[in-house]
Amino acid sequence: MWMLRPPGVYRPQADTALLTEALRQATVPRGARVLDLCTGTGAVAVAAARETAGAVVAVDLSVRAVLATRVNARLRGARVRVHRGDLLAPVAGELFDVILANPPYVPSGRFPPPRHGRSRCWDAGPDGRALLDRICDQAPRHLAPGGTLLVAQSSVCGVDDTLRALRAAGLKTSVAARRREPFGPVMRSRTADLLARGAIRPGQDDEELVVIRADHTRPRG
Repeated sequence: MWMLRPPGVYRPQADTALLTEALRQATVPRGARVLDLCTGTGAVAVAAARETAGAVVAVDLSVRAVLATRVNARLRGARVRVHRGDLLAPVAGELFDVILANPPYVPSGRFPPPRHGRSRCWDAGPDGRALLDRICDQAPRHLAPGGTLLVAQSSVCGVDDTLRALRAAGLKTSVAARRREPFGPVMRSRTADLLARGAIRPGQDDEELVVIRADHTRPRG
């Protein structure tokens, strides 16, 4: 669906669609409390509001993303509470039945990742895990019993690393969705560095996008 996207806000792409589809396949109960991290235009948050008819909260560090999400939610009649802030800081002490995340995950020579400009939408430190590792550390503490975490990422930044981190936090993990995609302009510009680090093989010009599912196994109620 068309979404208002100001300059500097992440455009909904294949990873957005894959995360949205994983949400639909997750059999989320009606009325679930949902948190969407790194919401961008709010595309996934709006889809969650339609899918669950529950209380949806969206968070992004970008002022423009927060404004875009509020406008897009209103245009589609979706009830989404939007916060500006750093990952889970705006929802300290709150629990959610579903946490969704599509963070920046492209490896970059810049560390820490930028907090301003277009590259903030994708740059995520030398191994692409600057935000992924923080989500793996923080999100399990915000999952309600029986809750589900769905995280989108690329194969170039360590799918097994995410699975191990979430298992260490006591969650049951699996890969919920996969899709191979050709490298876009940003990834193509970094193939030499990715090759040097062993993140891709010689001649590789695509990546596997995945959605990792992690479940809090203690039953609800």
